Amino acid sequence: MARSEAARTALLDSAERLFVQVGMSHVSDRKIAEAAGNTNHSAVGYYFGGREGLLRALLTRHLKGLEEPRRAMFERSGSLLDDVRALVVPVTDSLAELPQPTWRARFVSQAMHDPTATHLLQGMAEDAPTATLIVRSVISRLDHLPLEIVRGRALLMTRVVMTSCADMEERAERDGRTPYWHAAGDFLSDALTGMLTAPVNSRPAEAEGGPVF
Repeated sequence: MARSEAARTALLDSAERLFVQVGMSHVSDRKIAEAAGNTNHSAVGYYFGGREGLLRALLTRHLKGLEEPRRAMFERSGSLLDDVRALVVPVTDSLAELPQPTWRARFVSQAMHDPTATHLLQGMAEDAPTATLIVRSVISRLDHLPLEIVRGRALLMTRVVMTSCADMEERAERDGRTPYWHAAGDFLSDALTGMLTAPVNSRPAEAEGGPVF
C-alpha cells in the first residue's frame, strides 16, 4: 500500500472509531489526525477536503465493499428470500472480515441519523447500484400488497439490519466476544422476509395525515 493510501486508510479507521466512541459532532478533525498518528493536524482537509469529504469517503468505503458480493448473490436469486439475503448477508459477512472490535455497523447506524451523512447517503445511489436493483426486485415480488406498504417495509429493512448489527457490535466489544455474524445474517434474512410478506392489517395512513414512513 502506498504511503498516501496508508495515511488515508488510517484517517478513515480512526474517524470511524472516534465517531462511535465520542459522537460525530464531538470529534475534531485534529483529534482524528492525532489518533491516526498523523502529525499534520490538517490531514483530514488535505486528504478529504474537510469533514463532509471524510464522511463521504467512509460511506463510500462501506457501500462499495458490499457491491460485488451483492451482485454475485443477486445474479443467483430466484425468490424473495434470495433477494433479501443478497441485501443482508454481504453486510454481516463484511463485518465478519474486519479486525475485532469492529466499529463499522455503529458508524453506519449513527450516520443514518446524522443530517449531513443522511444527505450524502441520499445522493450516493451510484455507489450501490445493485442494492437499488434488489429493492426493485423485492417490490415487484410483493405486487399483491399495497405499494406504499411494501415501500415502507423495504425502507425499514435497512434500519433493522444496521441497528441490529450495531447492537451486536456493541455487545461484542463490551463482552470481549467475537459476534456470530454469519448466523446473524441468516437470522435477519429470515425475519425480514417474514416482515415483508406479513398480511396488511392497518388503517390507511391517509386517515392520520400522511405516509407511515
